[in-house]
Amino acid sequence: MAIPETLKKKAEEILFRYPEDRRRSGLIPLLFEVQRELGWITPEAESWVVETLGVTDVNVREVITFYSMMRAEPSGKYLIQFCQNISCCLTGGEEIQKHVEHKLGIHPGETTKDGLFTLKCVECLGGCSWGPMMLINEDQYFQLTVEKLDRIIHGLKAGEPVPADNPTPLLGNVAGEKV
Repeated sequence: MAIPETLKKKAEEILFRYPEDRRRSGLIPLLFEVQRELGWITPEAESWVVETLGVTDVNVREVITFYSMMRAEPSGKYLIQFCQNISCCLTGGEEIQKHVEHKLGIHPGETTKDGLFTLKCVECLGGCSWGPMMLINEDQYFQLTVEKLDRIIHGLKAGEPVPADNPTPLLGNVAGEKV
């Protein structure tokens, strides 16, 4: 697999911010761009990141496997991540998750037959004050109810996504572009 020129250009933009002896600091932003461009972090892309940054395979693999927002395998067009932390659970998160599992006919770690949705459970999504919450790709949805969830899923299926409650600052501007 050849690395797309657009991704190579993004890498240059990211690495420009770091001194030559600190290029490894661009690892997370670069992995986000790989994932954004390719849909997931392929083994070939991992090797390219190793070569581009001058780090080891283990350095890259550690980051990919540690952070739940990194994907080392393909997922559906919409990756739905549910927070499993106490704040979301106390505000109805488990019921919301069960509702979407039933609605889509899949469980965490599975993808719908049409390839549209993948479910994943993560420890925390950082919206404890606005639970229950979920992340769909890079968009945060807070204070979920069954009705709100149904609108969101229907909108995605219809190709008319419901606007996110708040853009994800960490994921939204890793290469300096306007979001």
